[in-house]
Amino acid sequence: MEISWQAVVARRMRRHGLLEPADTPVDAVRAMCGAHAQIAAAGEASVALRVDGATRETVQRDDGLVKTFGPRGTVHLLPLDDLPMWTGALSSLPAAGQQPVPIRMTADEIDRVVVAIGEALAHADLTVDELTEDVVRRTGEWARVPTIPAFQGAWARWRQAIPAAANAGVLCHGPLRGRLTTYSNPHRLRPFDPMPADKALTELLHRYLYSYGPATPQQFARWLKATPTMVKPYFDDLPQATLADQTVWCAPDDDDFPDERAEGVRLLPYFDAYGVGSFPRELLFPGKAFARATAGGQAGNYPLLLVDGVVAGVWHQKKSGRTARFTVEALTSLNRRRRRLLDAEVDRLAAILGGTPSLTLGDVTVGPHA
Repeated sequence: MEISWQAVVARRMRRHGLLEPADTPVDAVRAMCGAHAQIAAAGEASVALRVDGATRETVQRDDGLVKTFGPRGTVHLLPLDDLPMWTGALSSLPAAGQQPVPIRMTADEIDRVVVAIGEALAHADLTVDELTEDVVRRTGEWARVPTIPAFQGAWARWRQAIPAAANAGVLCHGPLRGRLTTYSNPHRLRPFDPMPADKALTELLHRYLYSYGPATPQQFARWLKATPTMVKPYFDDLPQATLADQTVWCAPDDDDFPDERAEGVRLLPYFDAYGVGSFPRELLFPGKAFARATAGGQAGNYPLLLVDGVVAGVWHQKKSGRTARFTVEALTSLNRRRRRLLDAEVDRLAAILGGTPSLTLGDVTVGPHA
């Protein structure tokens, strides 16, 4: 079966809440297979723009969401109810981003620290300094040794195990204490058991394909930060199709792609899931957009202007007093209708972020992550 790119874009946009809004922030995050939240404001805006009338505060107050480590080892918002699947899947993946051998923790040391973290957070939310003292007390002074290169020195050795603790389901972000991040144990919010690895990875793949499909094992592996060899067996017996002369796979009983077109204009924040998880890159970022809005094919570094579901530019927002100043660099012409839609999108994002909107069409001169 040959699938058109137009039909793929329309289905993805609809399922991501970008054509019709989701009912709740939890629904929006589940539809995205997690919202990248390394930049808190961008992650919250990604969710809020998919829910009618929502703001960053709406997302922050939703107790059905938890902030923890997700795909690619980066901080995400995930539905609390989905932690059994996420922890089962992520804890089965090979460790990523390991430190050099001379300072790397052994498997036994990581296991000991993960247990210590779970016990330390079982009854209280702790800052990283408080958690350091508790982990050292439970494991030994070796855990305190500064070894991890950081901005102004080095972090304690035990902090190498933070992603592993999150993947094991014993660590998540807690409420801010002033400007300080705290960590918590998600079992205090809702006790759960991680799914068996095979069941969890199967479920996660099917959800990914429902939201981003059709896709290949290589694309799913890249999104998850796994290896194609590891994930390929999970594609066995799934429906196959052809997209742009490439064999692709769909979720079970989900190979229907209605012949529709995703019309409209959307502004997506940094690391929005739609841009990060969608492939093929050269079709989502056509022509000049690939060079302007990706870093060698890596998406997320720039906020995206979408026109009819594909990337057509970048944008930047800066707060100046009570004014939210938006600069939009369009790589395609915006007719009168599209300009009206862009104005409405700027108004919506300004309401989400808090501020009076101001729009300028022109070059975005700042670099990525600015």
